Amino acid sequence: MKAYLVTTGALFGLLCVSHIYFTVQALSMAHGSRGFAGLEAFVALVSGALSIWAWRLLARGAARA
Repeated sequence: MKAYLVTTGALFGLLCVSHIYFTVQALSMAHGSRGFAGLEAFVALVSGALSIWAWRLLARGAARA
């Protein structure tokens, strides 16, 4: 369970960072779509929350079992 939480926490963290990058890129383009940037920001928020959740479970010791 510990390896699973570390893996998912790291992968969702990387996914969050990449979507933040794509959000900034989409907003910086003159012809960028605001709807697309909003979707990217939403995915970044959800993946960031899942990453934090995995790391908190790991820190709480839920992986002992």
